[in-house]
Amino acid sequence: MNSQAKYLGYAGLVPFLALNVALFTEAYSSTLIYILFTQYSAVLLSFFGGIHWYDAVSSKRTGHQLYVAMLPTIIGWICLSQTGAHWALGVLSISYLLILFYDKQVLTLPKDMVVAYTKLRMTLTTVVVLSHAVMIFAR
Repeated sequence: MNSQAKYLGYAGLVPFLALNVALFTEAYSSTLIYILFTQYSAVLLSFFGGIHWYDAVSSKRTGHQLYVAMLPTIIGWICLSQTGAHWALGVLSISYLLILFYDKQVLTLPKDMVVAYTKLRMTLTTVVVLSHAVMIFAR
């Protein structure tokens, strides 16, 4: 995996971490921070369906992977529509873990690409899930 992709992956963590810091510095209302966090998390989760969509279409598969590719967007949208609900961040957090495990089992991209991608995703997902935990338990 090229370094540009890694840098962009790590850059994607900035809003999660910045909103965690903002929560503790009380720079903005906790309600606004929670809403912004949920929105960013839902949007980013929907991105992970795209790799499965591409993998299934490029491999000419029509099975479950095409359907699973749609789930992150649907789950993100449901959580986005329930931004004030306490369970929304828990569902988003669990969804990040589930799509990561699904990635490791199903992706048929070249093996070296899958290994590099899942290695990066393990690190990124760990930070994302921990950021969700901070948001959930600090509220």
